[in-house]
Amino acid sequence: MSEPLINVAFVGYGYTTRVFHLPAVKCTTGYNIYAFVQRQEFPIDKRTGKPAPSCKDDYPDAIRYSSMEDMLKDEKVELVVVVTPGESHAELCIQSLEAGKNVIVEKPFAMSVAEADKVLDAQKASGKVLSVFQSRRYDSCFRTVEKIVKSGTLGPITSAQIRYDLNNAVWARSDPNPDYIPGSGIMVGIGSHSIDQALQLFGTPSHVTGFYRSLRGIKSKTDDTYMIVLRYDDTHPDLQVIIGTELVSVMPNQLRYFVRGREGSFIKFGEDPQEEQRIGGMAFDDEKLGWEDEDRWGVLNTKTKVNDDQVVVKELWGGDVWTGKIKSERGRGADYYADLALALRGKGPLVVNPKQSRDGLKVMELARESFDTGRTLAFD
Repeated sequence: MSEPLINVAFVGYGYTTRVFHLPAVKCTTGYNIYAFVQRQEFPIDKRTGKPAPSCKDDYPDAIRYSSMEDMLKDEKVELVVVVTPGESHAELCIQSLEAGKNVIVEKPFAMSVAEADKVLDAQKASGKVLSVFQSRRYDSCFRTVEKIVKSGTLGPITSAQIRYDLNNAVWARSDPNPDYIPGSGIMVGIGSHSIDQALQLFGTPSHVTGFYRSLRGIKSKTDDTYMIVLRYDDTHPDLQVIIGTELVSVMPNQLRYFVRGREGSFIKFGEDPQEEQRIGGMAFDDEKLGWEDEDRWGVLNTKTKVNDDQVVVKELWGGDVWTGKIKSERGRGADYYADLALALRGKGPLVVNPKQSRDGLKVMELARESFDTGRTLAFD
């Protein structure tokens, strides 16, 4: 006998819901798109004044609730997906958990560590599942670097760079705000993913040093460029991890990862193709989705030969180096929902634990405080 479907209610019907969450759910076994919270029956885009997409037009069989409260009263709703502006995330998570619902929330799931702790307290009291949509754990490039690091091929890791640089992207340089509002800036918008990946690879750091700037032509405390240095004095004393985004980086395939170890190194340019493929109309269940072109594959360099694609390069001082491209793993953001379905049914672990996302928020808070005070700060 098959298990009942997981009835999902989406809070918010913007671009991210329509382009990323809904297609992923539709191609994943075990879910039913059951309801939406969309306040207006005939929504209007505030920026253009024109009609905005309506959930009932696109999903006529789903229920449209005009309020969060009405949706939470529906006992058939098992999973609430919060895809709203960041400042509302914590409150909506707590409401949903207290109503006995499992919750997925877009990052950042809170505006501060203190707010995140309140959400975690609500989750613990409810006994329900809470997960943050850290979908870039499922990127092709991260899956590749994670596989290499965890294989031990590079030996003990001594340094790692995790980057997401931009060629002066319009959306990143359009913020006119001179002041900092919690939850704003590139460190949160993009860094949430990069920091999460660092924590996945190496765990929580012992110390955090941060730097942030505005390169978009205005003096602002809202960053569009940042760098964070993580130290691991207790667990990996030789390791230094640098995470960052540069707004001004004029090149086609940006540096994404550069990992050095005592037995080798791995360098990777170019990002996971899923977002551009999805924007171009490729379906989540298309077999071509998430596969990188060869010009984006990373290069693995090792002291000894580890695969047949490597060739030897003679070095004058350091000994021979075996070098060659490594085919990228497939990226597939929909696997987030597949993993979550297993967790909800008690058949697998919760891959994205909210405590990990809370630690990411703490790294960001410490990074800003570090720069503002000119000090390196202890994580604990």
